[in-house]
Amino acid sequence: MDKSDITLERIRTFVRVAERGSLSAVARELGLGQSTVTRQLRELEEALGVPLISRTTRRVTMTDEGSQYYANSVQILRLVEQAGDEARGSRGASAGTIRVSCTAAFGVLHATRLIFAFQEQYPDIGVDLNLTDERIDLVREGIDIAMRLGPLTDSSMKLRALGESQRLLVAAPEYLTKRGTPIVPRDLSEHEGIRMSNVTGSDLLELHGKSGERHRVPFHGRLRVDHGLAAREALVAGRGIAPAHRWLVDDLLAAGRLVPILTDYLLPAVPLSMLIAPERAGIARVRLLVDYLAERIDDIPGLE
Repeated sequence: MDKSDITLERIRTFVRVAERGSLSAVARELGLGQSTVTRQLRELEEALGVPLISRTTRRVTMTDEGSQYYANSVQILRLVEQAGDEARGSRGASAGTIRVSCTAAFGVLHATRLIFAFQEQYPDIGVDLNLTDERIDLVREGIDIAMRLGPLTDSSMKLRALGESQRLLVAAPEYLTKRGTPIVPRDLSEHEGIRMSNVTGSDLLELHGKSGERHRVPFHGRLRVDHGLAAREALVAGRGIAPAHRWLVDDLLAAGRLVPILTDYLLPAVPLSMLIAPERAGIARVRLLVDYLAERIDDIPGLE
């Protein structure tokens, strides 16, 4: 074995292939040709003298030796990056790229502005922002930080609670003029509901009265969407009533384009959290962004 052939570049390529399970996906991610990725893997395997990856026409999987080498490689790469941070001293935290995933509508309306401000303060830090409402695998997709709404069950990730997102029922004044304003929760059955197709149980609303009583009412309508910004547009267009996060509609409420309804009743709040990939949590620039977002999240309307 020629140890000089075991380079960090080849190790990084192997780690990403192991995580993504696709040579072509890693080639696109790294800006390389697929043949280059294949060659780097082959050269690493030849240098080690063992097969790391099992390739078929449909998928790429790790061999037993590959699984063990992957676990060690992740630790090596983390130590190399941390060593570089320490060697550069105060500059170590302010260079490099952070990959962030965020709930789509929240990202467009709010997280992007926080990231812009962060980069003004740290101009040498790049941010690769992925906007999706899907619960992606952070390790597989190479994500450092994910901001997510709703309960989280992935115990393998480091979690930092950011607060709770307050919700309210809203509609356009034009819709209410045409269809009337609900006075009590059961009135919602006579109205058009704008529902989220990617939210489980969106056909049933739970509201809490000021005295603590709970109301569970059917919620129906002809329009279902899978994106918060589409729900926002539907509301403004007078297509119906919807339960909305305050951060999604606060500007529209202030402008009078939407109005709150059933204000004597509360919708349950939704937790907002950050997930941090454990092997990336010790990287200085990642810690900087995590702390920055946590400190400024209270500036966003409806987050407590």
